[in-house]
Amino acid sequence: MATEEYHAQRRNQVADAVERLVAAHGLDGVTVARTAAEAEVSVGLVQHYFASKDDMLRFAYTRVTERAMERVERQARDLAEHRSTIRAVVRQGLGERLPLDDARRAEWRVSFAFAARAVDRPDLAAVRNRTEAAIRARVAQVVENGKECGEVPEGADSEEGAAGLMAVVEGLGLHAYLEAVPADVVLGVLDRHLAEVFPGECHQYD
Repeated sequence: MATEEYHAQRRNQVADAVERLVAAHGLDGVTVARTAAEAEVSVGLVQHYFASKDDMLRFAYTRVTERAMERVERQARDLAEHRSTIRAVVRQGLGERLPLDDARRAEWRVSFAFAARAVDRPDLAAVRNRTEAAIRARVAQVVENGKECGEVPEGADSEEGAAGLMAVVEGLGLHAYLEAVPADVVLGVLDRHLAEVFPGECHQYD
């Protein structure tokens, strides 16, 4: 194994442990010693790759946000290849951010814990803002594309539509995680907001 690959593997091993600890105990449950035990490595190895707990948390959060972005992009590509409507592409992509199964609930818990801490941590806020801006820009571009096929009215503000959908998903995520709102209701609300942004029919494949 190449040295660079080995080091990346070790960093990811530590980050995996951080995510598991955050999912189980929240950010306050993460310490260097606990992380080392969870990753089954020495404290010295953790400190070799991360100068402080803050560095370790920042790396783990960056990885979580990048993974979320990659999954949204992958879902969008897959649906586009199957000639789906743009509304369906956006629904699938944003739906990946909703905690509606065990895997997404665990990831959402980690993301939310970091996002809450980002209120008081500029370094974490920078990670979140970078990813959220990238996803929002991607959604805005897709909304703009919707004008070409007839799903979105010509005069619609794509940035506003994207920001509104992102806000809806963020709020729905919290309610879904706390199980205050059933999954079918969550998806129903998302569908209604999508219908407001994409009220037309796609003519791309006519």
